[in-house]
Amino acid sequence: MIQTFGIILFFQWFSLNGATEAGIFGGKVSKPHSRPYMASLQFHGQHSCGGILVRDDFVLTSAHCNEFDSSQTMMMVVLGAHNISKKEKSQQNLEVAKYLTHPEYNGKWDYDIMLLKLKNKAKLNKYVKPIGLPKKQKNPPPNEACVVAGWGRTAVNGPASHVLRETKEKIQFPKECKNIWKGVFNPSHMICTKFDKKKGGICQFSVAFSVQGDSGGPLICNSKPQGITAFTAENDCDNPKFPHVFMNLHFFLPWIKETMQGYGNVI
Repeated sequence: MIQTFGIILFFQWFSLNGATEAGIFGGKVSKPHSRPYMASLQFHGQHSCGGILVRDDFVLTSAHCNEFDSSQTMMMVVLGAHNISKKEKSQQNLEVAKYLTHPEYNGKWDYDIMLLKLKNKAKLNKYVKPIGLPKKQKNPPPNEACVVAGWGRTAVNGPASHVLRETKEKIQFPKECKNIWKGVFNPSHMICTKFDKKKGGICQFSVAFSVQGDSGGPLICNSKPQGITAFTAENDCDNPKFPHVFMNLHFFLPWIKETMQGYGNVI
């Protein structure tokens, strides 16, 4: 684990030889197919990032998730999965037609959000369903318990999970996040959470591309997505001193809706 705080750790996300990815440490295995909006983003058949289905033809994720593979291989989106190591009958594999990165994203940590336009619409059923976006631009209140989920590693140096896992984290006061993360944390664009080390939470790793991660996965509060996984303290993700950070969907709602509106009606 790192012993000192430094902004430099975030620039390690985007090297050609590696990337910083997230996983759920601690937590529990999700009830199979209880979160039908979850998406596994894959290159070469390997899980790379998480995401959420927000319309039958759109997945929302982190912008840096398109930078894990330097070979320009087409990303595939797998929907309806619980165990990503198996070819479950419930799974749908869909190609990405367009990568719609936020126009102000510059390869660092802010505006780190992206919409994936699917080449074909997902077939909606009990295994595959979009999750509704928040209807108002109102942040969740501090101390509200929210869910994080994904297919990442189960410990800082532990193995990846092939099955979907989840746990709870609580919304932290923006002032506390700013005190810890300084200039890296933008309270208008980001949400941060506090967590219990025993119960677990999201985690970031500086690893090779092929290792599973949960960057781009959701922060769900009251059954609505409130954030997209952004960053944690590298190799110190299970240290409660460092709040976990998410892109704030309330801030990005106008951009999300406007972007999807260009391709038909918004759900």
